[in-house]
Amino acid sequence: AELLGSKRKQKLLLIHQALTSDPVAVETLRGAAVSEGGLLTDEIRRKVWPKLLSVNVYNLPPKPGRAVRQNHQDYTQVQLDVSRSTRRFPQGMRAEQRQVLQEQLIDLILHILRAHPELHYYQGYHDIAATLLLVAGERLGRALLDKLSTHHLRDFMDPTMDSTKHILNYLMPILQRESQRLHDFMLRAEVGTIFALSWLITWYSHALSSSPHILRLYDFFLASHPLMPVYVAAAIVLHREEEVLVCDCDMPSVHQLLSRIPQDLPYESLLSRALRLFQRHPQAELSKHAALQHHKSISIGSFTAFQLATSQQRPDAVLRRQRDGAHAEAAALLPAAGHSPLVKAAVWGISATLGAAALAVTQTALEWAPEFLLQLF
Repeated sequence: AELLGSKRKQKLLLIHQALTSDPVAVETLRGAAVSEGGLLTDEIRRKVWPKLLSVNVYNLPPKPGRAVRQNHQDYTQVQLDVSRSTRRFPQGMRAEQRQVLQEQLIDLILHILRAHPELHYYQGYHDIAATLLLVAGERLGRALLDKLSTHHLRDFMDPTMDSTKHILNYLMPILQRESQRLHDFMLRAEVGTIFALSWLITWYSHALSSSPHILRLYDFFLASHPLMPVYVAAAIVLHREEEVLVCDCDMPSVHQLLSRIPQDLPYESLLSRALRLFQRHPQAELSKHAALQHHKSISIGSFTAFQLATSQQRPDAVLRRQRDGAHAEAAALLPAAGHSPLVKAAVWGISATLGAAALAVTQTALEWAPEFLLQLF
């Protein structure tokens, strides 16, 4: 749902104030990302996502080079997955433009895997990487994906599926606490939780076709506990409870019903419900369940320290002053700030050639104006 009028203006001002306070008001940004409408635009996401993940946009890694492909054990699989991912790119995008982005996506993924030998590629990881690349460009996308891979997504990147199964195992205890009837029906059907696997490991970007819905969920998850995708899964299943209960009580029927997410779900109310579920059934309580108490999740275990690390970030205006010398050359290549739509049209070309650092300079150099003022009025 799109925020209109005064509520939208109020949120834009709130985000602007949070980003420019020193230190950055990360809790306020989390609240904005989670609340109705999320972060509203990709321009704002490029400012807020780095703060949610404690990424300094003025100290980004270089763009991944083609050297990462050489003798990499996952290259063939990554290439296959990326080549099949055409629907993840905007409809109407020129084939050659999409091809450039797909090549960037391959290099982005392989770079993270080379930088972190302890991480193992899984099918579906490319869906998350594609979302970050499309919103943030190569360099910022790489920094964001690096943080996500070593924190929120860490359990999915183990050499075995044990940690992923562990995360999935949180689903049934939530359902049991909310609806014993639904829980028991699913047990009798022996459907398990595998229907929700792709939801979790791709943050729903594989199951949904609408880019605004996907981005709304990414705002939500980036600002939340790493288990939040499970709570969203519980909210979806509970929302469809009556559908499930009139289904034949067998594994194929229930699995087929649940594994296909209707594209017209009331996402805002489902996210609100997921938040309530998270508050009512905290992870620490659920982990007392027999199936959950013996496994140590890296994502869950590292989350408190990860959140703490985000609390002392400087606003971009300060970071930019610290990095002025290093970015002078890139800034000189940018078009003059103005209200011309040509400036916006040029952004993709700039980001494709110079990477997300130049894009970040474009955004922050304007200090939210005129872009911010155009959105406000």
